[in-house]
Amino acid sequence: MAEELRFTPELFTFLQELKKNNNKEWFEQNRGRYLKFVRDPFLAFIAAFRPRLQNLSPWLVADPKPVGGSMLRIHRDLRFSRSKEPYKTMAAAYFHHQAGKENTPGIYLHLEPGRSFIGLGLWQPDTMTRRKVTDAISANPMGWEKSISGRQFRAACSLTGESLNRLPKQYDPEHPFAEDLKRKDFIADTTFSQQEVCRADFIEKVDQICQAGGPFLEFLTGSLGLPWRDGE
Repeated sequence: MAEELRFTPELFTFLQELKKNNNKEWFEQNRGRYLKFVRDPFLAFIAAFRPRLQNLSPWLVADPKPVGGSMLRIHRDLRFSRSKEPYKTMAAAYFHHQAGKENTPGIYLHLEPGRSFIGLGLWQPDTMTRRKVTDAISANPMGWEKSISGRQFRAACSLTGESLNRLPKQYDPEHPFAEDLKRKDFIADTTFSQQEVCRADFIEKVDQICQAGGPFLEFLTGSLGLPWRDGE
């Protein structure tokens, strides 16, 4: 990332103030700060991250367009929300598989005061998609173990997400990964401090985590019958 477009503490200051002043009048008065400290640095990050992501898998999408790209919009969807606050108080991007944004593995980067993290994998898939993953774990336990047991992966990431209360009846209770067969989410995440986000090497840190999580993402992608490597 260019030095002038690095993430800075002003990103978190803006989001903290937005949380206290979550209304259109305040946002419009501070739109210039949003563009300078939040949107533009994030778009620069996405553009700089794109070739690194392509090295991980050419099927993952990093689009730096300000509208309709990888960065999530700041405006909240109020149609089905009890809260009528118009703006999100975080900044985020989702790097999805070319097959689509729903029910496919991807990478999610979330920046928020006191809660910044990256998540790799598959979050809240539908029942059919979840079943494909658990069937793959059941049939190929060695492949699953290899995907989550790399030294760098274990050092950088923690498997998280929700699980079913009971093991689905089609699986063996003695399976070595019975607990993973109960998963509803297949997510590996890493948290960041605000200081880490604002360091010059933040993009290197994100890249290292994604590379370490490559086998995990590849297993999930393959279990859904989707391509991961070039030429597939």
